[in-house]
Amino acid sequence: PEHADIRKRGAASAGGGSEVRHIMTGMANGILLTVVHTERDRRTRIISARKRRSMSHGNTIRARRRSDGTLVQVLPDGTTTPLEDKTDWRRLREMSDAEVHVAALSDPDAQPLTEADMGRMRRVPRVKTLRRALRLALEEFAARYQIPLGTLRDWEQARAEPDQPARAYLRAIAGDPSQGR
Repeated sequence: PEHADIRKRGAASAGGGSEVRHIMTGMANGILLTVVHTERDRRTRIISARKRRSMSHGNTIRARRRSDGTLVQVLPDGTTTPLEDKTDWRRLREMSDAEVHVAALSDPDAQPLTEADMGRMRRVPRVKTLRRALRLALEEFAARYQIPLGTLRDWEQARAEPDQPARAYLRAIAGDPSQGR
């Protein structure tokens, strides 16, 4: 996202205990996104996701990068004014790889992933990647390739894995999508 604000808050869970809810707000392609999620049973669960096209203009700076690479502020009347670049690019270019590594580790917002973090993360199932590459909705993919909708959902949500014949069929679809019809 172009901008992100991450907050945590405690909330009562259905089981009577408490859980930590993560609230993330960010901008992507001019759309303000707010996602609330929690971790249950070592899985991330999205509680809500909302998008808004408009933002409060009182505390928002609209910016755009010009084709020459300069960053400009877009004013309410549509004109632009250059934004001050506070980055010391010469100093950054002169840093050694070791200095860059130390600086990256000192950034609290960009810490490296731990083994526990990696263990909680899951890959996007390949069938979902294939479906998106073909620009098909879940229902369209299921109908076109005669795969039961529930089975396809289970594969995409990693509740089940395709068996060997299904994997071969998915490879054939990936190789020549027109032949799977």
